[in-house]
Amino acid sequence: MKKFLAVYLGTAENVEASGWNALSQDERRSREKAGIEAWRKWGRTHRDCIVDGGAPVGKTKRASAAGIDNAKNNICAYVVVEAESHEAAARLFENHPHFTIFPGEAIDIMECLPTPGPQGE
Repeated sequence: MKKFLAVYLGTAENVEASGWNALSQDERRSREKAGIEAWRKWGRTHRDCIVDGGAPVGKTKRASAAGIDNAKNNICAYVVVEAESHEAAARLFENHPHFTIFPGEAIDIMECLPTPGPQGE
């Protein structure tokens, strides 16, 4: 089995375009509750494939040759899954609540490749 990193993506523009911010407080709470339950159901359905349940992520710091600075990206959360192929890994996220209930934009799925060179050094 291969491992894949899936990153949940979203932007403020996508949230706005989805109408999420225009929902009443009660409607938003109702959708959040339904979304959390759907996400948990997704996790239960795919528990045998989930290697690392991941987590939401906060603000970004970027370290580079220029030093450390604040940065911005569209990553909201991550999870690591196992699957036979890249296609099979991507199919795990079809109709995911991140974008069917919540105003998330997409989920990018990338294979975790082996580290080149000798391991364990």
